[in-house]
Amino acid sequence: MNTPIPSPIVANSAKNPIRYLPLFAAISAVTPLAIDMYLPAMPKIAESLNTDIGLLQNSLSIYLFAYALGMFIFGPLADSIGRKKMLIIGLSGFTIFSLLVASSTTGDEFLIYRSLQAIFGGASTLVIPGTIRLLFGKDTVKGLSYVSSIMMIAPMLAPTIGGVILEVTEWRMIFYVLAMYSVVILLLCLRYFPDLEQKSISVSSFKQLYLASYNRILSNKRTRRYLIISMLASFTFFTYLTGISFIYITVFGLSESMFGILFGINVLVLIFANLTNAKIAVKFGANRMISSIWFIAFVFSSFLLMSAWRELDWIYLVLGLIPLMGCLMATIINTDTEILKEFAQHTGTATAVIGTLRFGSGAIAGPLLAFFYDGSAMPFAVLIFSGIILIGIVHFSRNNTVK
Repeated sequence: MNTPIPSPIVANSAKNPIRYLPLFAAISAVTPLAIDMYLPAMPKIAESLNTDIGLLQNSLSIYLFAYALGMFIFGPLADSIGRKKMLIIGLSGFTIFSLLVASSTTGDEFLIYRSLQAIFGGASTLVIPGTIRLLFGKDTVKGLSYVSSIMMIAPMLAPTIGGVILEVTEWRMIFYVLAMYSVVILLLCLRYFPDLEQKSISVSSFKQLYLASYNRILSNKRTRRYLIISMLASFTFFTYLTGISFIYITVFGLSESMFGILFGINVLVLIFANLTNAKIAVKFGANRMISSIWFIAFVFSSFLLMSAWRELDWIYLVLGLIPLMGCLMATIINTDTEILKEFAQHTGTATAVIGTLRFGSGAIAGPLLAFFYDGSAMPFAVLIFSGIILIGIVHFSRNNTVK
């Protein structure tokens, strides 16, 4: 296997890496836009395709699984053929299958094309963390935090954009808009994406490309610890995303507009948490930040659990959830930073492992909430509290102490 040799252009690009962050955020926004824009259209899609609404509701979990699969498939390939080539392949495939989703005539077609759309979405977004790692070096946590903060605008606006499109035309236009968006991003990437390509990692077999690549990541004890923490934090965060509309609207009887306001406030807090983490983690280190943030998360998750157990008013739930989600987002950024530090030459594979575990664990949040459903906020609070406790066990366990 050849040792990758950085391009001379890396040094020039790294002089002002912040200028690339809006483009990186726009690429990363492909997935939240694809997930959230069509949510208001689910009933109309079901009616148009003459299919059961329950089938379409499962499309979110299917999308997350397929997205994780895409990262798993394309991660080692990105290390082999180069980030920019993988980005072009991913955005091209995403565009094609967005158009095919729009042309679906049955529920089965819709789910198949959505799955393929997700797979290529994974191929396009997995190159961003590695590119940030190469550009920012020791300040990787800052780059990841800034991109995440900018990208947060997408899930905040996506349902509104989808709703506006539905007011003007039919649901298929949502996927035409997604296709147009990916084409614009593709053209911008061809012109402006930093040319940081390293000499391709030569591989002689499938075993060397996949098995050896993933074994390199998973056999690292220090990395395994951070991967587990990242997975648990992601599962806990997806539990919030999956269940919060039910909690606010069904359990507490809040209006859809109030739900939108509270969700928007939480997004703003997530942005604030990312920006704050970017400044502090550079000084104290990502690993130290994980420890400090966990204690804060434990306090607010305990408050959340007590609020649900005592059946307190919704405002107490909000006071526990909003800072807790900020802690989880910062934890995810910090664990990703520590993982990418270990594998500067194999960031595609490392990102694939992170993404596969993240979105794979996120996809089971919905089924678990449904299984424990009792009409109250208690299962929701218990799952979130359990996630925080497990993060603490993994992080502070003597058997997993980083030496």
